[in-house]
Amino acid sequence: TGKFRLETGMFNPLLGKSYGEISDESRSMHKSQGFGSSSSRGEAPEYLQLLKGDFPKTDLLQGVNTTWSRIKGGMAVGKLLQQALKQYNPANPASVVPVLLQAHKALSKLPDSGWKKVKEQELNAAIKACLGLFLEASAQENSASPGQKVSWQLEAVNRSQVPVTLVIVTLGFNNQDSLIQTTLEPNKPLIWRASVVIPDSTPFSQPYWLQKPGTTGMFRVDVQQDIGLAQNRAAAQVTFQVLVQGQTLAFTQPVRYKRTDPVAGELYQPFEITPPVFVDLSEKVYLFTNAQPKPVTVRVRAGQDAIKGQVSLQVPVGWRAEPASAPVSLGRKGEEIAVTFQVFPGNAEVEGELTATVSVAGQTYTQGLKTIEYPHIPTQTLFPKAVAKSVKMDLQRKGQRIGYLMGAGDEIPASLEQVGYDVELLQVENLNAAQLAKYDAVVVGVRAYNTLDRLQFQQPQLMQYVFNGGTLLVQYNVSRGLVTPQLGPYPLELSTDRVTVEDAPVRFLQPNHAVLNTPNKITEADFKGWVQERGLYFPSKWAPEYQAILSSHDPGESPKDGGLLVAKYGKGYYIYTGYSFFRELPAGVPGAYRLFVNLLSIGK
Repeated sequence: TGKFRLETGMFNPLLGKSYGEISDESRSMHKSQGFGSSSSRGEAPEYLQLLKGDFPKTDLLQGVNTTWSRIKGGMAVGKLLQQALKQYNPANPASVVPVLLQAHKALSKLPDSGWKKVKEQELNAAIKACLGLFLEASAQENSASPGQKVSWQLEAVNRSQVPVTLVIVTLGFNNQDSLIQTTLEPNKPLIWRASVVIPDSTPFSQPYWLQKPGTTGMFRVDVQQDIGLAQNRAAAQVTFQVLVQGQTLAFTQPVRYKRTDPVAGELYQPFEITPPVFVDLSEKVYLFTNAQPKPVTVRVRAGQDAIKGQVSLQVPVGWRAEPASAPVSLGRKGEEIAVTFQVFPGNAEVEGELTATVSVAGQTYTQGLKTIEYPHIPTQTLFPKAVAKSVKMDLQRKGQRIGYLMGAGDEIPASLEQVGYDVELLQVENLNAAQLAKYDAVVVGVRAYNTLDRLQFQQPQLMQYVFNGGTLLVQYNVSRGLVTPQLGPYPLELSTDRVTVEDAPVRFLQPNHAVLNTPNKITEADFKGWVQERGLYFPSKWAPEYQAILSSHDPGESPKDGGLLVAKYGKGYYIYTGYSFFRELPAGVPGAYRLFVNLLSIGK
């Protein structure tokens, strides 16, 4: 009582699905978090509590005018659109074009407003669809650099019997107009090519939310109108101006790269403006635990033909790179070359940066190239700066051989190799306690107990390895969907407890425990500079055999003591941790390395 019942499980006969099915399909597109969902059908009521205003009786928007009459002079437009809706014939959509054109003329007479602009675009799209009017501008290549001359293919097809005249085509960048004045014969394509020079001042197609440095948890976007766009505006556009029954309509189309895949067929992706050359570092973080130099490989890739220049590596003050620079020569677009520098660290412990640069024709470029391409989203192209974190730190370790069982995937194996460990990737089906004995420690990757079904059968092998004297370090798992509830040698229960504030204070519950003292002394300073979070899915209950080592919590919340549990089992040690080492080690956080190495070194 006192609540409005809203039915969300209704079936839409035009779509052939219920809204619940559509929402479940949408949830299943959230690929990165494994949110695949089975569809639900039938009634699904939601209840809304009235906070202010009159209580609706039959409809949530009861009493709210959603018709064209709310706009001054809009009733005429609304009547014409209703007439078009009644006369619409799916077998001959073009039959309502005359009425839609009348509505377009009436709409143009209304006072200017934001909504008028939106409705003009929507009405233009409806007219174009009813005409079956195909307009396209496609590039021969997926990218080009400022100053380059590019060729675009333009195509126009009128797939209706309504006369359409193509009057003017305006090309992007310089608003170059081509007077066409050609009647589009029904279902006969008009195809031609146009050449355009990309102005030198054209910005690169970096996503708008990455164009300026942001702050913690926040992007910086200076252009207010861009905020909320799913992707960048088109790098180049072509406007087709047509004449239909005496009315002039303009349709703006993005320039897109089109190709034919032998399996998927015709595919499109955005046409991008890119630097003429890209530069990338092979690693995100370089760790130096002594004075010995390390090789740093820089990859240079041509963004256009005939690239000649110099590549160099900028290092922190007191460090040096050999050679100081190296020549690069690339003949064709897409060609790559690798240049290796020897980097000599300074004596002091420091956190700095290595930056790769390429100088070409008097210009210096530091952008890399990253393409995000999945079937369910448009292709995204990023130009991240070619910079890597460099860390000189004092790190002691015990043991050498590490076995690593990957879970949902992380970068910790490469991080451990950076500090000198020999890391071997394990296969869950081959886990054997006797064979595992050769490793000084075995690490189980994040969410392994959520993703590796065979672990429910191989878990005894891991426990036997610990009992025989091994060290097993298990990283965080999600509390739901575990393949086995027996994660350790003694009972422990995962929860959704987490510490989201990355600089939340950390208390030492067992300050004299070996993992906080050997071989590296852990202090409060080791928890500075953590990224994104402290940890997640901490155990909330555990057997007395476990020792809770650390405690932390978000502001205003209760202490979370289960983030790092250590238990002696037989001759070995079992460790469970929800602390986010999988984020901290790839980010080059020195304190996280020291603590993780201590965990691997326990008992040695």
